[in-house]
Amino acid sequence: MSRRHSTCPTPAITVDLTDLSLSAAAELLRERQLSPVDYVQACLQRIERYDPNLNAFISVDREGAMRGARLAEREIADGHWRGPLHGVPVALKDIFDVAGQRTSNHSRVRMDHVAGADAFVVGKLRQAGAILVGKTALHEFATGGPSFDLPWPPARNPWKCSHHPGGSSSGSGAAVAAGLVPVALGTDTGGSVRHPATVCGVTGMKPTYGTVSRAGVFPLAFSLDHVGPLTRTVRDNALVLQALFGKDPADPSSVEHPAPDMEASLALGMRGLRIGVIEGFGAGAAPEILGAFEQACRVVEQMGAQLVPIRLSPLDTYVGCGRLILQAEGFAVHEHWLRTRPGDYGMRGRTRLLPGAFLGASDYIRAQQLRTLLVREFQAAMAGVDAALCVSSLELPCRIDDEAEVDRTYDRQARTPFNLTGTPAISVPMGFSQGGLPIGLQVVGNAFDEAMVFRVAHAYEAATDWHRRRPDLEALGARP
Repeated sequence: MSRRHSTCPTPAITVDLTDLSLSAAAELLRERQLSPVDYVQACLQRIERYDPNLNAFISVDREGAMRGARLAEREIADGHWRGPLHGVPVALKDIFDVAGQRTSNHSRVRMDHVAGADAFVVGKLRQAGAILVGKTALHEFATGGPSFDLPWPPARNPWKCSHHPGGSSSGSGAAVAAGLVPVALGTDTGGSVRHPATVCGVTGMKPTYGTVSRAGVFPLAFSLDHVGPLTRTVRDNALVLQALFGKDPADPSSVEHPAPDMEASLALGMRGLRIGVIEGFGAGAAPEILGAFEQACRVVEQMGAQLVPIRLSPLDTYVGCGRLILQAEGFAVHEHWLRTRPGDYGMRGRTRLLPGAFLGASDYIRAQQLRTLLVREFQAAMAGVDAALCVSSLELPCRIDDEAEVDRTYDRQARTPFNLTGTPAISVPMGFSQGGLPIGLQVVGNAFDEAMVFRVAHAYEAATDWHRRRPDLEALGARP
């Protein structure tokens, strides 16, 4: 450990630094019992050792990360601790602009694009003292599904690298689950933060639409896109999200966030809360997922919450509406390139984006009209509860190379409804399948009530041990 700026001895850290939660590391960094230089070096060494089997990263900025770590060490030693992200390594989905670095979107189309300025949230991370270590893999342009015909290979699941890690923020989920970094940012248009969180066994949050600026983040569907963090624990997630809030004139959808200090609400527990259980959103789910969800509901009830059934329109109605809006808006973003450079897209990205070409203005308008009705329905259903629960995925992740099964299972999920409503939703671990793959619980809330979502999720997390499990990276060996 570096002690260049110490005036007295500091105790040695004997634990694996990459196994620390963000909140634990932050306290050690603040007390100068942990050097940012040592912390960043530990993460970089872990990336070098394990990422060749995971492909979580597209690029790693070793020099920039070490420069940032040395600066953080000097600032903290001089008494200028900026907060819980100061000196903490963070990874970014390669859809966020970082000045002077490539923003590839994991696509041949953008592999030569170099950003001229930081995305708004990147600037917020820098202000908080976070150390940017690299860009993570994603599904091409944040469209769903792993592809093998792109310039970089798809990320793999740390729990079983023959399987996919969810998406589209696939590399961010894999990197956090594997302990390569304690924090990664992703984007979520139809569930793309919560999906990798679910199947990689970490925590992923989609906040209320407009509370986190998307300026400098390449769009997929402007009325559905969200930015959110992936972390190992709920507390860590709250700390990161708090740092990202802020009104941004460059993003027309950006709003002031009225939430109080969200970490302060975590200790309040669930006793006396009314928690909705969304009926029908788990219909047809894999038996192991349904069993884990039923057990999670029992845990919530045992903690003193009252469970209340919530009835909404069928899940397929929400998902279908979201899919049509995504297709229309996605094609609008990509129309020029799809017409002039279709061969530069991977097969899966191209086939995901092209259907929007066959939608008319009336299709899009009717979908937005239906969306308005579904938002009102959801608001009315949530009026009598503090938060609600449902499954995240209806299927366990399949093999990454089984294209037919990826196509069959990828969109069988209950995440898209909350992109339509724009309300906060988080995925936290709630079990494992017999094959050792993680299963996620989704906690959803009312608009701008991230504090309640975090409160419920943290209370459940504290009553269980699922989030403490770690994948055995030594057992990965050569890829199957």
